[in-house]
Amino acid sequence: MLENIRLSFQGIWGHKLRSLLTTLGIIIGIAAIIAIVSTIQGTNEQIRKNLIGSGTNTVNVRLVESGDWDYDMAYSSIPTGIPVLSAQTREDLNDIDHVEDASLYTVRTAVDYIFYNDTVLQGGELIGADSHYLNTCGYVMTKGRSFTESDYTKFRKVAVIDTTAAESLFEEKEPVGKTIDIQGEPFIVIGVIEESSEFEPVIETVEDYYNYVYDDASSSGRVIIPDTVWNIVGQYDEPQNVRLLADSTDAMSEVGRAAAKLLNDSVTNEDIKYSAEDIMQQAQQNEQLSESTNQQLIWTASISLLVGGIGVMNIMLVSVTERTREIGLKKAIGARKHKILAQFLTEAAVLTSLGGILGTITGIIFAEAISRISNVPVAISIPAVIIAIVFSMLIGIIFGFFPAVKAANLDPIVALRHE
Repeated sequence: MLENIRLSFQGIWGHKLRSLLTTLGIIIGIAAIIAIVSTIQGTNEQIRKNLIGSGTNTVNVRLVESGDWDYDMAYSSIPTGIPVLSAQTREDLNDIDHVEDASLYTVRTAVDYIFYNDTVLQGGELIGADSHYLNTCGYVMTKGRSFTESDYTKFRKVAVIDTTAAESLFEEKEPVGKTIDIQGEPFIVIGVIEESSEFEPVIETVEDYYNYVYDDASSSGRVIIPDTVWNIVGQYDEPQNVRLLADSTDAMSEVGRAAAKLLNDSVTNEDIKYSAEDIMQQAQQNEQLSESTNQQLIWTASISLLVGGIGVMNIMLVSVTERTREIGLKKAIGARKHKILAQFLTEAAVLTSLGGILGTITGIIFAEAISRISNVPVAISIPAVIIAIVFSMLIGIIFGFFPAVKAANLDPIVALRHE
């Protein structure tokens, strides 16, 4: 085998240009497939990052009405048959498998009644949250302090705002210690928060808008107050939403379904229910759509491999013709058919394997170039690289089989007479 490989490299090196042109179809096909697969992998990772975030495994369970639209109590009446969640409910949620923490909160979106002096926070979010909310959502304090137990027990009118709200309301001023007006009530800003991991979602569709704006991102900022003082600005008790911190990304769907089922057991309203946002399912669906679209491109690129295989068969037939006397001489001194067959199959496999390696390198370069030019994320798949090289070797064996059989079956006497 090693001798056959050595002879193969010797023959390929002796006809460098011919060998390169022969493998050109293999190189182009493998390069195209590697570039496409790398783009698919990178796009899928970006989809998961955009939908799930960078390490914040939070699941949102909210009230929805027909059509799975968020039930917004700012524009609707307080629904009947939806009990206000209790501390016991939160403990039950914490007992769900894979849940690390749970939080109960009430939210108003697109509010326009939060002021600092004459500056209004247009379109922001107001959240009445329990003491577990900041931890569950993965927020970190950048200025000031978080809520304390006494803030809740003593019904203090204090607020924590995110960096977006701080910039909108205070510009370059220090927000901590300042008083903001919420629905005509004064609240003291005690801290500024931001997400613990950098996450910038790509919003391209209406569905993306609702996924992000009504879940994790408020473009105009977020103001959080203790849920014990929510009635001061809301004037009434409201059913609450739930945030859950899962112990892993893979457990998010399971946690969301279990929490929604637990909450809906106490719901008697037939038109409104709790629903978990299955972010993992959305990511998988988007990945499947991306893959199904790009599989067509892979099949198209595979045509180049077929053309390359035919080219290999052609050049190997030429090689058999050129080396007819050599084959006859080997047979005359005792070389058996399987030895001749193995030699030519090895030469074809080595030729296409080199094409596969060059194609892989070219494909990686193409993928990186695509990423830089069009800002499309790519991720080089090691299994895809290995499969591409092995597949190119198989092409050499398959398309080199007929020429190898022809060489092995040559009559040595006729072959020796060949000029």
